[in-house]
Amino acid sequence: MTTIPQFTVKDYSSFFLAGALCCTVTHGGMTPIDVIKTRIQIDPALQGCSLLSGGRLIVKNEGAAALLTGFGPTAVGYLVQGGAKFSGYEYWKKQFVQIAGSQEAAVRHRTAIYLGASSVAEFFADIMLTPLEATRIRLVSERHYASGLTTGFMRLAREEGFQGLYAGFLPILCKQIPYAIGQFTVNEYCHELVFRSISDETRRNLSGGNKFAISLGSGIIAGFAAAILSQPADTLLSRINKGHGPSGSMAYRLTVLAREAGFRGLFAGLGPRMIMTAGLVSGQFLLYGGIKDMLGAPPGLEIHKEASAKISR
Repeated sequence: MTTIPQFTVKDYSSFFLAGALCCTVTHGGMTPIDVIKTRIQIDPALQGCSLLSGGRLIVKNEGAAALLTGFGPTAVGYLVQGGAKFSGYEYWKKQFVQIAGSQEAAVRHRTAIYLGASSVAEFFADIMLTPLEATRIRLVSERHYASGLTTGFMRLAREEGFQGLYAGFLPILCKQIPYAIGQFTVNEYCHELVFRSISDETRRNLSGGNKFAISLGSGIIAGFAAAILSQPADTLLSRINKGHGPSGSMAYRLTVLAREAGFRGLFAGLGPRMIMTAGLVSGQFLLYGGIKDMLGAPPGLEIHKEASAKISR
């Protein structure tokens, strides 16, 4: 069996920091698009609007500053979530490769490894993300709810307690786990398809521009997949945090809201979100790799069909 790298605590700390920085930079930078997307999902006056027309309407009625609503909880939420997700994916992928028992078995079951590692990593990351995401959506959906992250979080905690902070935990899992599956699994397979189409010598001699193009293209495709897979739950999450839906269990509320929204309603705002997510995912992978290099972190574990499991991007 190919030697599996023995990552240290310092290595995982580097993975965490790289993941945290790449996610907070990209999500923070996408705040205006996310504001428009969320408002299209929950504001009747904006339903049916495109990204451009929705943005123009918000700026006209509320000023340009409205497009930065929720920047604080977005940046902080995805700082902790991104760190946990990327380092967690590196950790769990390695664990599942070891469980497989051999390089051949790991390659044969690589899809299950990708799905399992991304899902487990995302689950723990979402425990930290959910209260901050609830605060962000409340700030975006209720213009005068609070002045920022701290006041919004404290008001939500004071008025609704633990239940209010974690009201969206189930829908956020339903959103983020498919998102992570699309992000990591599709990205892995895009790289595999590229590398299987070229010789080992060509791969070793790829220029920096070619590596950048491969990472960018793979990230964009993975971003489209992540957006489509997670869009219905993203819409439900926005509505749950807005206070929509009947009382009862979360599963019941989600079922009723999904029925009310219908197929078209669940995919409202998909276009803007696909644009946003393609930029997010591709930007995250590019930044993650660059930051890891600057930190001197070791390469992650690859189990592509043509690769020996110790090669990395």
